[in-house]
Amino acid sequence: MFVGKDFSVGKPHKRLKLAFRAIYFIVSLSKKAIFKNTQILTSVMHSPPYVAIDIQPIDSDDHDDNHAPFLDIDQKALSDLVKEKSFDGLYRYGGVKEITSILETDEKVGISGNGIDIKLRIDVFGSNTYKKPAAKTFLSFVFEAFKDTTIIILLVCAVLSLGFEIKQDGPKEGWYDGGSIIVAVVLVVAISAISNFKQSRQFEKLSDESSDIKVEVVRDGRRQPISIFEVVVGEIVCLKIGDQIPADGLFLDGHSLKVDESSMTGESDHVEINVAKNPFLLSGTKVTDGYGRMLVTSVGMNTAWGNMMSLITRNLDELTPLQVRLNKLTSYIGKVGLLVAFLVLVVLLIRYLTGRTEDENGHREFNGSKTKADDIMSAMVRIITAAVTIVVVAIPEGLPLAVTLTLAFSMKRMMANNVMVRKLSACETMGSATTICTDKTGTLTLNKMKVTEFWLGKDIIKERALTEIAPNILELLQEGVGLNTIGEVYRPISASLPEISGSPTESAILSWAVFDLATDIVELKQVHEILHVEAFNSEKKRSGVLVKRNGGKTVHTHWKGAAEMILAMCSNYYVRSGMIAAMNDVERMQFGGIIKDMAAKSLRCIAFAHKTTAAEGLQGNEKLEETGLTLLGLVGLKDPCRPGVRAAVKSCRDAGVNIKMITGDNIFTAKAIAIECGILEPTEDLVDAVVEGVTFRNYSREERMVKIDSIRVMARSSPFDKLLMVQCLKQKGHVVAVTGDGTNDTPALKEADIGLSMGIQGTEVAKESSDIIILDDNFTSVVTVLRWGRCVYNNIQKFIQFQLTVNVAALAINFVAASSSGEVPLTAVQLLWVNLIMDTLGALALATEQPTNDLMTKPPVGRTEPLFKGSSIFGVSERVKDTLIFNSFVLCQVFNEFNARKLEKKNIFKGILKNKLFLGIIGMTVVFQVIMVEFLQRFANTERLNWGQWGSCIGIAALSWPIGWLVKFIPVSSKQCLTFPKYKAPAP
Repeated sequence: MFVGKDFSVGKPHKRLKLAFRAIYFIVSLSKKAIFKNTQILTSVMHSPPYVAIDIQPIDSDDHDDNHAPFLDIDQKALSDLVKEKSFDGLYRYGGVKEITSILETDEKVGISGNGIDIKLRIDVFGSNTYKKPAAKTFLSFVFEAFKDTTIIILLVCAVLSLGFEIKQDGPKEGWYDGGSIIVAVVLVVAISAISNFKQSRQFEKLSDESSDIKVEVVRDGRRQPISIFEVVVGEIVCLKIGDQIPADGLFLDGHSLKVDESSMTGESDHVEINVAKNPFLLSGTKVTDGYGRMLVTSVGMNTAWGNMMSLITRNLDELTPLQVRLNKLTSYIGKVGLLVAFLVLVVLLIRYLTGRTEDENGHREFNGSKTKADDIMSAMVRIITAAVTIVVVAIPEGLPLAVTLTLAFSMKRMMANNVMVRKLSACETMGSATTICTDKTGTLTLNKMKVTEFWLGKDIIKERALTEIAPNILELLQEGVGLNTIGEVYRPISASLPEISGSPTESAILSWAVFDLATDIVELKQVHEILHVEAFNSEKKRSGVLVKRNGGKTVHTHWKGAAEMILAMCSNYYVRSGMIAAMNDVERMQFGGIIKDMAAKSLRCIAFAHKTTAAEGLQGNEKLEETGLTLLGLVGLKDPCRPGVRAAVKSCRDAGVNIKMITGDNIFTAKAIAIECGILEPTEDLVDAVVEGVTFRNYSREERMVKIDSIRVMARSSPFDKLLMVQCLKQKGHVVAVTGDGTNDTPALKEADIGLSMGIQGTEVAKESSDIIILDDNFTSVVTVLRWGRCVYNNIQKFIQFQLTVNVAALAINFVAASSSGEVPLTAVQLLWVNLIMDTLGALALATEQPTNDLMTKPPVGRTEPLFKGSSIFGVSERVKDTLIFNSFVLCQVFNEFNARKLEKKNIFKGILKNKLFLGIIGMTVVFQVIMVEFLQRFANTERLNWGQWGSCIGIAALSWPIGWLVKFIPVSSKQCLTFPKYKAPAP
């Protein structure tokens, strides 16, 4: 095999490399030979007994160690060729077919799916991934936490306190006050940094998952879906409407392919892709019409999109509208806290400077010029520390944290329930949704189509009754199905049943053709030439093809699509015997009745029509005939409703959320499905509830606004009709959620307050335009989003009640105490401990409450906050009194945390055993409080309490339970409550 080369000497690794190449090419080319034969023959074929390969020797002097035969190409030049859309560069390589050959790709079989080939391509050309900036480290979150102004002031005060106290009392006794403040600050900062770090990692993970889309490629002769990250150079990618182009490449074949390049060029016009004028395809752009196949020439960072993406990073610190509003609330409360702290500072300074304060020995602390400077400075530090600590407690930093924790927790749980949130704001907005506009196919139904009825003329044909179909009609039906499709039939060697790919509708019709009509799709395509294609889109609701048999003298126009549309194009129809009969008005009405009857049984009705013309005079790029066609037949496709969808619709309606179904099906099919799903009731008057898209768009603006609330089903709708409905609903004050899966749904998804796309059947354009992706395409998952959205708001309400109670109580206690006695009973360490409870642990405990069924029994408006409760003052001796106040204060928060679980329900313990984390945090808080009071007297400036005093503290704290229970009997006016303003989503 190797001629003219002596391999007895030389480098061993070069000899091994040559041997490896020989084995590799034998394997890869053998596979290609097998699959080429498979494409020609539909039955199982035996591979040839041997394959002769002429492997040329490699001159070690002319090739480096990294050379491989099929990669003998300038990678940068190939990449620039597509980026710059250079025809000169394309011609230098000899055109698209020559580049396909250079990249060792077979136009029909694609590349080999074995790991060796894939790895070689990745090693040389790179992977289809983009470089991302390094994630923020944990230390960066720690530094950010330390940048807080109040934290810096506290640390400065702590350092000064350490200096003066150690100088005055010595290292052994003087470090307690300053050291305890430092420890408390470090603890608060650490917990805050840990929480933010974990949420950042989770958001990054969700970002990666939302970028991992599926594309369809040809490997080993079969179409198969793979991750966009697995696409390699030389890959053949199949493109259809709505797909995102995964890499840079060249157009191989297809029909009517148009691409939206606005993401790269900024131009909104759709660019036509073809071999002659523009074969260049750029990654990141989206297919808007037609279908085709492309050859991948560069991936990842070598593409134009890769260069752009390397400069763009997703903002993982995005603030939701609720967080923005709560930040404003935090700012207002902080200003009140600053005012109170300033007043406390002034009162304490006046009392100190007027000699009204005493030291531990009962002597006046300030005696004018007789007082030492160190003593004055130490007193100033103590007073300033007390004031600053009040500010720390007053500012509710826990509000944004609680929102973040709630969103993160709900996002994680929703992911487990087949829901991926792409935008944080959507999660909270969904909680206030008043209307859901849902698609039918795949959302309310299973999207598993099957042909259950076939009508030939006015006669129904039984399943697999080929003898009842005339041969000429059978041949035309086989052509109309097998050639007018973007689906494919692949017959693997090792399996008896063929693999059928394509959309659910295409797959169902192809399956019917293969199994019921005994159609050989591969042979059919080999003996016919496709002259022109009109691709299906949502506006035309039909697709057509112009074909000619090889060597034939006639051309056939085949149309397939919505039955009413195709019927309107027909002047004749075939009867069972194979003869053509003219279609008059009476017969047209009879066919209309057949279509209505199928639709009433929830069947999607598809019609086939045909016309024959002479091949003479064809000039290429012919338009398809749209009149004077002959009806070939009608098929009815059954798509059953999803299990549980009726209960999900009822759940939404019980929650005060209106469900509107918008579909492209005819009005009879739409009505039947709506009744089956529970959107409509069969006994009610459906005159105003069901409307067609053309009727809706022809209403005047005033008529639409009057009728919009009563409409629950819109049939035969266009993308514009869906958008118009969303706009009308928003103008009437509704918070609108829209589900969609196609490119035609993009305008409505963007216009809606919450856009929900389908993860399985949804196009990449639809997913990119949405806020939430329903991974299982199930309407039940939409209800899950609604429940969790309401839960987010509910948990935030709980936390606001809990925290504002703490803030008011802390400010009132210290201000009243400072004004009346000149002392602050709650020390810096004690207040920081309280701040830790309410900011971090409280947020964590209340943010992890799961949604309950009660949330789905309330209307979607009127979220309120009840008034908070105060606290009593318990007085004993000085040292014990301060400890009792501190202890009662903390225990009140512990007991009040139970009240915060249920804002409106009298039973605050309902479902408490389901939240183990809540109970664990409550128990841990109580244990730490006991340790603070009983064992850390010097550190925490407390005094040990006896059993009676502990009982008094617990009794005072427990009063919050009966008080909260009684308060819930009092009707509260909405004017007396804290309310959230209605949320209006920003324009996309």
